[in-house]
Amino acid sequence: MAYSVFTALLWFFFSALKEKPAEKPNIILILADDLGWSDIGCYGSEVETPNLDWLAENGIRFTQMYNTAKCNPSRAALLTGLYAQQVGYEATYLQPLKNGITFGELLQSAGYRTLWAGKHHGGDHPMDRGFDRYFGLMEGASNHFNPGPQRQGEAKPAQKRPDRPFYEDRTLYQPFSAPQGYYSTDYFTKYALQWLEEYKNEENPFFLYLAYTAPHDPLMAWPKDIEKYKGKYDEGYEVIRQKRFEKQKELRIIDENQPLSEATHVPWASLSDSLKKIEAQKMEVYAAMIDRMDQKIGEIIQKLRELGKLENTVLIFLSDNGASAEMVNLPGDGKIGTVGQWTSLGQDWANVGNTPLRLYKNYSFEGGIKTPLIISWPKGLAHQNEVNPFPSHLIDILPTLAELAGAEYPTEFKGNRVLPTEGQSLLPAIRGQKSVREKPLFWEWSVGRAVRKGDWKLVTHGKDADWELYNLNEDPFETQNLASTQPEMIKELAGLFEAWKVKVSKP
Repeated sequence: MAYSVFTALLWFFFSALKEKPAEKPNIILILADDLGWSDIGCYGSEVETPNLDWLAENGIRFTQMYNTAKCNPSRAALLTGLYAQQVGYEATYLQPLKNGITFGELLQSAGYRTLWAGKHHGGDHPMDRGFDRYFGLMEGASNHFNPGPQRQGEAKPAQKRPDRPFYEDRTLYQPFSAPQGYYSTDYFTKYALQWLEEYKNEENPFFLYLAYTAPHDPLMAWPKDIEKYKGKYDEGYEVIRQKRFEKQKELRIIDENQPLSEATHVPWASLSDSLKKIEAQKMEVYAAMIDRMDQKIGEIIQKLRELGKLENTVLIFLSDNGASAEMVNLPGDGKIGTVGQWTSLGQDWANVGNTPLRLYKNYSFEGGIKTPLIISWPKGLAHQNEVNPFPSHLIDILPTLAELAGAEYPTEFKGNRVLPTEGQSLLPAIRGQKSVREKPLFWEWSVGRAVRKGDWKLVTHGKDADWELYNLNEDPFETQNLASTQPEMIKELAGLFEAWKVKVSKP
């Protein structure tokens, strides 16, 4: 009898042990704003990004990850796993998201503590869409040092508007009277670190979405960060672009046999000495903003290490579009990099930022729609310094998070219909189980349109512009337009695009 009881207890113990579900990973998703494809060290840059480089060395870099060419549709696609056109964000962002579920709602339903610090650029309050905590900017760009009223003893802050809405949880600040010492990158990180400490003893995993506004203009950075880059850009556009191109070959993120695409920047030698000084200074500040963001990412990594959570935390880093050529002209005090001057990067340095790709933000060519993507998970991914060429898109992030979290994607949520996600989990591609994408990818922003099927990409920019056709396997930088020799391919891809337009236009 005793033997039977002992055997039964032993069987029960081992059965429970065997059936215990695997521990869910914590997840941190970090989004940069207007960061070019080559603007961090592990993608070719001279900017010091040791923490992002460390993630790459201990994880995976994707070389064909796409966004939507513009901030708000990119963020909508990232949040929902749907194209921006399907959730009502193809043109504006002031209305609530429709037809979808956010990754906050999805992960919250799977038992995650959900946290969001930084930029939203949308019409829903994050805490109404699946997030337990929120601090950040519910708009586009703002002054990095002071988005609100002028502070005593300080220059008037350069601003598009002084009433950008900020929230701390449910409390609205409009205007946001930023304290002395405020800097957007620092404060978004501050709240993230506070939350990691506050919830450190919870049994449930956490999901942190950290959406920086750097390095989006206005170009502003701390003087000590700018000082690190003094004189580094005096060589000019051509030299920096070529150095990045050579480094990318060494890093194996581009084919060493591919030629560099034609530059769109003006010759550095054509600039006057005074203009060269201004241009070099702009890039010094831009580099300092990226450097600062990396420093703060390092603080997040160190906090995870201190809490013993680093091994089982998935860290994902990417950008919402390519480097920006947009120019904002506002009156200011003329001191580049400071609170009183709104300075934009401009198209010449944006061309360098997207090395070796064509064009920049707002275009559906590769320079506008490609983003770095780094994924690191020490416990769950046995990858180190791997380069992955799988064609992927922001719509793939939500299904990837769902698989990581064991979350079930619904057909209905809170009584509302939910469209099936357009993306696919990237975990099979990471594990080497998939190398070919089955479904085409589509883009439409402003007057730019594109479709990619396999290695073929059809793209145009302009209301009445002709389609251009590229084979991205043979010509990844879009230098040889094959439209005149491949009429049947143009017909096929254009037909796919028109069918997609009909599909996503349905209410």
